[in-house]
Amino acid sequence: MSSYPAAYFATYQPNTAFDMIASLPGFTLELGASVRGFGGAAGNVLVDGVRPTAKDDSLDEILRRIPAASVLRIEMIRGGAPGVDMQGKTVLANLILRKDRGLKLAIAASGTRWYDGRLGRGLRIEASKSFGDTHVEGSLLLDRGIDDLAGNGARVLRDASGAVSQVYNEHNAGDTAAYKFTGAIETPVWGGKARLNLSLSSYPFRLLQDDTPPGGGSGSIADLYHQSQRTAEIGLRYDRPLGGRASLETIVLQQLGQYRQTDDYSAPGDIQQFELFKRTDESIVRTTLKIDAARSLSFRVGVEGDYNWLKDDTDYIVNSTPVTVPAADVRVSETRGEGFVSGTWQAAKTLTLEAGLRVEASKIAASGDVVSRRTFVYPKPRVVFTWSPNGTNQIRMRVEREVGQLNFDDFAAGQAALINGQIHAGNPDLTPQQDWVFESAFEHKLWTSADITVTLRHYALTDVIDREPIFAASGTYDAPGNIGSGRKSEVAVSFTLPTDKLLIPRGLITGAATWRWSSVTDPTTGQRREISGLHPADAEIHFSQGLARLKTTWGVDVYDQWRETYYRYNEIDTDKKKIYVSMFIDYKPRADLSVRFELENLTGRGIEHAREIFAGQRVFQSPQPGSLDPPSSTDTRSLHNGRGLYLRIRKTFN
Repeated sequence: MSSYPAAYFATYQPNTAFDMIASLPGFTLELGASVRGFGGAAGNVLVDGVRPTAKDDSLDEILRRIPAASVLRIEMIRGGAPGVDMQGKTVLANLILRKDRGLKLAIAASGTRWYDGRLGRGLRIEASKSFGDTHVEGSLLLDRGIDDLAGNGARVLRDASGAVSQVYNEHNAGDTAAYKFTGAIETPVWGGKARLNLSLSSYPFRLLQDDTPPGGGSGSIADLYHQSQRTAEIGLRYDRPLGGRASLETIVLQQLGQYRQTDDYSAPGDIQQFELFKRTDESIVRTTLKIDAARSLSFRVGVEGDYNWLKDDTDYIVNSTPVTVPAADVRVSETRGEGFVSGTWQAAKTLTLEAGLRVEASKIAASGDVVSRRTFVYPKPRVVFTWSPNGTNQIRMRVEREVGQLNFDDFAAGQAALINGQIHAGNPDLTPQQDWVFESAFEHKLWTSADITVTLRHYALTDVIDREPIFAASGTYDAPGNIGSGRKSEVAVSFTLPTDKLLIPRGLITGAATWRWSSVTDPTTGQRREISGLHPADAEIHFSQGLARLKTTWGVDVYDQWRETYYRYNEIDTDKKKIYVSMFIDYKPRADLSVRFELENLTGRGIEHAREIFAGQRVFQSPQPGSLDPPSSTDTRSLHNGRGLYLRIRKTFN
């Protein structure tokens, strides 16, 4: 375990705990997975040794609400430590907050002007106060912005020979918003400590897409897409010591959600409407018994029970005629339980072993347009070995069986975009994807606080969920399906490099990159290919420098381009997002006041959406085995999103 006091971060003049985490050596923030249940949704940051009791409240937002002045120190736990619940992670950061927390109020107002004249605006209010042993906090977020995946450019359609058949000038304008309230109270109760939290959120989204032939005239295409998501969540965590070295933690969480999506498409002779409305409910109870048997040995034993349901209603109309889509109106429910036991043993000062077993049992039932009832039972063992031969090197090894969750949205019909002609069917006959993961990580420290970590992972996959055709009376549809076994390998590199020895005083360079290779058998062609939607590579690098005499921190953030491809039965769809660069200056004339300027998207990042469309199913030519039949047409959008100027003023009151 490594400990970094608040003074360590003073050079970078952080405003919040999120800023401190960003400069923590050898640490990459993981926000957690968006899954049902509580145990599998954990991120890799604890606050005072416990995980935040919320699912709708993302970990980065929680960290942004903690003022840097409230952080006493940050502990880094690598591989495992007795008495610490690693939440299934190999590296954790634990924020230790100051106990003298009086009234704190922070108000941040922001504004953004984008390349096309649109204005974004935001207001964030955060407050906290302790009354003896009782702590109360709350926040309000009101924010409006734009969709950075939209833009303007050319749409080019080509026929089977590659000749241009149609050209459009495309204009995309997307508007996003976030409205959120959170509140929490923590107080001693019945010999223990209870924390009650509440969150209410709304995320509306609107996208208008116009395709106009050069010079105007007839043949224009328009698509108006709306999306609205609302969530209410209440959670309770109760911790109570049981005497000796044992304690009990109980978590109860209830979440309700509502989602609506509409899409109106119009082209000459073709009018289409699509509407999707769904409601969700999740109830969770989780109890964990913690036993610290000795300073070098601890155990965790517990159970979790969940009940979830989703009700989905879909309507699709083409030229005033309703079209029946498979699994359009479906209700899905799941009853799931999990028992778990884990232990952490520090066998020597340089050697730690963590081992555990979780057993998950679930029953999923679907009714409505499809009727299905399935039961699954999966054991999930895990072993983590950590060896620290000296103060500068550490080796971590992990073997674990992972079991994915079935996405309820995959059970019901949905759609990507009418302007792309894509309607996706639901599939109630899915089995969770499973894998055995083998991971090795090598971490090396150099100089005073520089760090580099190289991680190798290999996944042996079974019941891979990808895309496959679904046949119905109204046609053939793209749908999720289990397509067999597969494999995936990853190489991840992360580093933290203070630049004082590079003659750049008080500077810091951090970066992370992951390369991925995967292989599955395509259910349409029978040939090997990569997994749909998997990025072959992701990378980012950040530089910041504190200028103490100017009371300023400045920096540059660079996010590399990425690609993802979906292999549908009659299409190959590829999205490419080009390099993104932003630059910031954070000026703090006083400890309680900061002004931040950002120049966003300095490179005017481009976005490319490409569709290779086949007349029927993708097949291979018999005269030349392994040679894919050429597409009957291609549809390529090359869009560009312009720059933005962002200003934020943050004032704290103590």
